[in-house]
Amino acid sequence: MRGPLPGILLALLAFALFSTHDVIVKLLGRSYAPFQIIFFSVLFSFPISTFALMRDRTEANLKPVHPKWVVARTLSAVTSSICAFYAFSVLPLADAYAILFASPLLITLLAIPVLGEKVRLRRGLAILVGLAGIIVVLQPGQAELTLGHLSALVAAICGAFSSVVVRRIGAKERALVLLLYPLMANFVFMGAILPFVYQPMPVEHLGGVALVAFLAFMGMTCTIAAYRRAEAALIAPMQYSQILWAILYGALIFNEVPSRTTLIGAGIVIASGLYIVFRESRAGASDNRPVLRSRSRVATPGAMRIGPLMRLRRSGS
Repeated sequence: MRGPLPGILLALLAFALFSTHDVIVKLLGRSYAPFQIIFFSVLFSFPISTFALMRDRTEANLKPVHPKWVVARTLSAVTSSICAFYAFSVLPLADAYAILFASPLLITLLAIPVLGEKVRLRRGLAILVGLAGIIVVLQPGQAELTLGHLSALVAAICGAFSSVVVRRIGAKERALVLLLYPLMANFVFMGAILPFVYQPMPVEHLGGVALVAFLAFMGMTCTIAAYRRAEAALIAPMQYSQILWAILYGALIFNEVPSRTTLIGAGIVIASGLYIVFRESRAGASDNRPVLRSRSRVATPGAMRIGPLMRLRRSGS
């Protein structure tokens, strides 16, 4: 196949894999704390990640050029992982996705102070409309807001901040630093908490966590392949296909039927995110293109960030 179609199909496959990843996290979350699931998923991802990181031939140490930004990004990545895994464990899948879909809006908003991005009237209105969609999903004053809803929102905010920081320091920071620090931080932090939350895991549940790590890696691999075959403006919107998987998996596995309000709110958020993506793709509309260059997905601590990994692979080829 020629043209962008292979890239689009690979992106759809990637987000189908990520959605399956989230389903297993939700199933495991019935029995185990997010800290334990993340610890073992990162542990199982180490052998796969090691082969990817071995491609770096740069003769340098792992001391960051911008230590404060690297620490801030690492902390936000760890927080995002914990909150996202908890949200998937306790919320209906459609509700969790509807809130996490706010990430492009938040990236655009955070790019103003961090990157000096100039957001004009149209993108500014898109942000406001998208945030209104989140309010529709949450229904403050009408529906009970839980810790799960707050966790999903914090995960979206922290994930967006992490993406914007990578955009700020990525050109000067060594790719290996951007890839390795969050991975190690997740492993060390979750390992420190593990003794306080650990529950014995039978073999089938350990296999489930290994599958989480494998799906994260395969989703990451398909995403990289997608971005190499099609423009970012065509690939980025494919993330919203996850709402279809949320409805399907929710109905078949968890007996979940998203409410009309959730679907309306999700539709508003998706429409706003799509507008921002297509607006950024127009010449002169954005100085930094923070959303289009934020290729990674929230809630996959077992997968490394797409942008630095693509840069690492280019340098190693």
